[in-house]
Amino acid sequence: MAGSKWIRPEIYPLFVAVGAVVGICGMQLVRNIWTNPEVRVNKGNRIAGVLDNHAEGEAYAEHSLRKFVRNKSPQVMPSINKFFSNPPE
Repeated sequence: MAGSKWIRPEIYPLFVAVGAVVGICGMQLVRNIWTNPEVRVNKGNRIAGVLDNHAEGEAYAEHSLRKFVRNKSPQVMPSINKFFSNPPE
């Protein structure tokens, strides 16, 4: 009976939002552990110390999402922004 006090249909959007945030954080954590050249999980790689791997670091920093949005307009709705910033005369 105590479960019905906390699990109500009004709370479902909150669960979805929190679940999405946890998923995004988890995805970033996994991305950093698996692909970040500065993170070394196993002992063999940690023994190597600091490496001068600039090419690998650049490949990590310039990921596909960054390449995709590089030449895009930083506006969410450019037509609405143009309408309100430049009213017709």
